[in-house]
Amino acid sequence: MHQIIGDMELDTNGPSLIDITRHIASWIKINKLEKGILNLHILHTSASLLIQENADPDVLQDLLNFYSKIAPTNNNYKHQSEGKDDMPAHIKSSLTNTSLSISVQQRKLMLGTWQGIYLFEHREKSMTRKVNLHFLGQ
Repeated sequence: MHQIIGDMELDTNGPSLIDITRHIASWIKINKLEKGILNLHILHTSASLLIQENADPDVLQDLLNFYSKIAPTNNNYKHQSEGKDDMPAHIKSSLTNTSLSISVQQRKLMLGTWQGIYLFEHREKSMTRKVNLHFLGQ
């Protein structure tokens, strides 16, 4: 068994769900990872990671709409040190995932037919996000 650790940087442009599945699949192939567990961890508290449907873009839009309703920007939060979208971003991040563990078999991510891995950006402004990839296996 061995470990491989890497990082991925992604630029975002406001609230969105960015499909990062192909970036991760490429990293698996480049590193010739056969089978094991891949842990993904986003190194931020105002963005998150999701496994979600990748077939119908309406799903992603509905998710964005839902999260904007449960954590609205203009809600008079005490914490606004980085802007009015700061605290809503923390709330959204706390309700989703900052880490995901996914099985890798035969150099492929074990995802369902309609599943993709998404970086969920919660901030209004453009950001550069870093995701750590940590593989344990063969």
